[in-house]
Amino acid sequence: MSRITLAKGLNAGLRKAMEDDDKVLVMGEDVGKLGGVFRITDGLQKDFGEDRVIDSPLAESGIVGTAIGLALRGYRPVVEIQFDGFVYPAYDQIVCQVAKMHYRSQGRYRLPMVIRIPFGGGIGAVEHHSESPEAQFAHTPGLKVVACSNPVDGYWMIQQAIEHPDPVIFLEPKRQYHADKAELDESVAPEPLFTSRIVRPGQDVTLLGYGPTVKTCLRAAEAAANEGRSLEVIDLRTLSPLDMGPVLDSVRRTGRAVVVHEAHVNLGMGAELAARVTEQCFYSLEAPVLRVGGFDTPYPPARIEEDFLPDLDRVLDAVDRSIAF
Repeated sequence: MSRITLAKGLNAGLRKAMEDDDKVLVMGEDVGKLGGVFRITDGLQKDFGEDRVIDSPLAESGIVGTAIGLALRGYRPVVEIQFDGFVYPAYDQIVCQVAKMHYRSQGRYRLPMVIRIPFGGGIGAVEHHSESPEAQFAHTPGLKVVACSNPVDGYWMIQQAIEHPDPVIFLEPKRQYHADKAELDESVAPEPLFTSRIVRPGQDVTLLGYGPTVKTCLRAAEAAANEGRSLEVIDLRTLSPLDMGPVLDSVRRTGRAVVVHEAHVNLGMGAELAARVTEQCFYSLEAPVLRVGGFDTPYPPARIEEDFLPDLDRVLDAVDRSIAF
């Protein structure tokens, strides 16, 4: 066993996938010689060569378009979008080509490709470097969307995404890259890719998070425990398809749910989760499903981003309001 960060977990997962399958390629801006701006691909070009770890021009549409052609020819490209806000020049390629190829070809062609997107805030970055575009991709039929939240999941989920026969949007919480370490035991079989998981059991309120907000939810549960409240925390892990089984079972026990994400609340993932929970757990609910997220403004300058991001106080306030019903 070894203790790894999320960055090291992703790096090791990519390395393992490339060792196991010579059709796996990595491409993107500065992924080769530099090893990526977050060093996720550090050392891969040195070990696997420039033909498999490709430094691309600064052109996201061209990167994704090239990956589409490679996937059609039998390769398994892993594309890195350097920052979340840089994905929009490739949005047409992703939504109009990547998402539709299998359907358009009546199942004849599949695109086994992964688009890695560092997402979320909390790193003091400038404009277009701290966004949360996940709902836009989860809303698109033909795309699978997953979000890892910890080092062990990062190691396994990136390999599972690469092995998957359809395109996967792979979201990585950038402020967690080097924040925490966890024990990786490669002898323990990983959970399936498109599944959610209870990461802290509880009885009073269900907290739903993914990516960077799982840690926020866990901190809230710990603080609430000091006041005699028991919060259950679920790491969604997959946003499309949503794995609602553990969520519905939990809410039927607790009677209350709070969804936490960094993206804007308006029309975000929380809205879909709230709708599904309400539809399927209506007679179990003791309070409306509440949402905690970013405000409906563009992401703010770094000096005030902590006021924008969901934090411990805002999550606990939502818990208080839920219990007060």
